[in-house]
Parts: sequence; C-alpha cells; structure tokens
Amino acid sequence: MPTVLSTAPLSAADRAERWHEAVSGTFVPMDVHLLEEEPSPGTIVSNRLGSVHISRVQAGPQVVKRSKRHISRDDRNSLIVSLQQRGTTIKEQDGRESVIKPGEFSISDSSRLFRIKIEEEFSFTSFHFPREELQVRDEDLRALTATTFTGEEGSAALVATFLARMAREAESFDEGVGRRVATTALDLLVLLIDERHGRLASEGPPVTAASLDRVKEHVMRNLDDPDLSPSRIAEAHFMSVRYLHKLFQLEGATVSGWIRKQRLEQCRRDLLRPMAREVGVAAIARRWGFVNPSHFSRAFRAAYGNTPREWQLQGRSEARYGNTGGALTDK
Repeated sequence: MPTVLSTAPLSAADRAERWHEAVSGTFVPMDVHLLEEEPSPGTIVSNRLGSVHISRVQAGPQVVKRSKRHISRDDRNSLIVSLQQRGTTIKEQDGRESVIKPGEFSISDSSRLFRIKIEEEFSFTSFHFPREELQVRDEDLRALTATTFTGEEGSAALVATFLARMAREAESFDEGVGRRVATTALDLLVLLIDERHGRLASEGPPVTAASLDRVKEHVMRNLDDPDLSPSRIAEAHFMSVRYLHKLFQLEGATVSGWIRKQRLEQCRRDLLRPMAREVGVAAIARRWGFVNPSHFSRAFRAAYGNTPREWQLQGRSEARYGNTGGALTDK
C-alpha cells in the first residue's frame, strides 16, 4: 500500500511546517523554503520496491537545500533519480547547474551539497537507490550529478522508460517481483553511467550480466512456448525491448538467435532418444516451440549440416555399431 502525505487539509499558515516535515522525512533532511505567500497544497505518494523508494511529488514553487549540517546528522547515502512531469527544475550540485524540463530526468547524490529551485507548480517522480548497491566509482557518479538527461536515446531512454513504468505499476507488484524490478533498475543506471564514460565494452558490468542470466533462465523455462518473443520477454522482466537487445549484444548475440539455438539443441538431443521414432520429428519440433516443420528442418540443417532425419539415422547407425562413447560430431 502506498503512503500518502498531503498538506491539502491544512490551512495555508500550517502548510509550510508540515511540508518541510514531509519532504525531509520522505527523502533526506533538507531545508525547504516555499516561495508563495499562501502555499499551495503539496502531496507525496510513496511506494517501496525492494531497496528502492519511489515518491510521486506534486506541490507549488519552492527551494530546497541540503547542507553540510544535514549531511553530518544523517548517514543515509542515496542516489536520487528524478523524472520531471510538470514544471521546470533548476538543480545545482558538484559545481554544475542544470535545467530539467518535463520529460527529462536528473541525478543527485545525497552525500554532497545540492540545491533545487522550482518557481512554478510542479510534479515529478523520484527514485531513491541505496548508494552502496550501485557498483560504480564515486568519481564517475560525481561527473553526472546535476546533468540533464533527455531520455530520447541510448541508455538514458532505457532508464526513463523503465522508471516511468516502474512507478506506474509499483502498487501491483508483490514483494518478490518488486525486488527483481528494483535490481533491473540498478542495472540500467550502471549501464547509463558506463555508457556516458565510454566504457560500454563487450563484457558488461556484473549487474548487467546478472540481468542477462535472469533473462536466459526465463527463456529456458519457456522454450516450448511458440509465442516467446523479445517483446514478451522484455515485458516479463519489466525492461524495454531495446535494453533486452543490448544485453544480448554484449555477448555478440541476438535474442531470437539465442532462443533458436537453445531450441535446436533440445530438439537435437530428443531426436536421438528412443521415443523419437514413435512421436516423430514434427512432434519433437513442436515440443520446443517450432510450429512449422519446414522451417525447423531448414534451421536444423543450417545449424548442424544435416537434416533432422539424417541426424537420427546417423545416431542409430552409431548406436548399432557400438559407437556410444561420446557425443556425435557436428558436420
């Protein structure tokens, strides 16, 4: 269940104090200065997925500051990603100032000073990640704070799309799914940081490899589903199709190619089993997601150099003459 904090029921005179308490309690301790003589109502709706705290904020003009005093009194060290939905935010940290407009996002680090100014009614969604769970160097993160990300291309687009959906559906996730979604969000942030520093090499970061492992496990459990596709796999893991393709590209593979290879390997194994004579080649192909026998035969021949029937005959021949000491050799 989400936690809702609102100053709407209060008088304008009481809203400033209650809003300061709500902001500091939800995020990290900060000074909050409202810019209206009669403050507009403010609302914060919060959910938690695993270790990630998600908050949807709507309020009027204000300035918030995190000072050395706040940092010394609070040992929480969070990475804060904010998706702007309405209004324009001016953010300062690490010697930079950025302007974040609707559809854009930015990163803040609670372990250092920052200042945020919003001169109009606004709404944004923020995501608080424990800093220790983000396996990136401090200097790499420091180089990207108070930076405007447009979310239109590359890893920034993946982050924006995924986080927006994560916030929309947070209330529907059970605890286990929530943890997996939070882990994927961390993977995406690492991917974004590595990409911005030119280190998106052939071996992805450890967290990216973990996402790929989870995807592969899902594929292996669902090889028999003829409708298994990149879009359905991405949906099951709460990631974009583009990000899914990036994961496999890190290994020099494609999603569909990897699925086809696993299906063919399962078919090749089953074709040599005693039950293969009774059920037939087409039934074995269907068992592993190949709905078209002709397509299966062509794919099998392209992969192994012989047809499924030829593979069966070769296996029976070698078994008949006692050559069972090892696996059959591909042509």
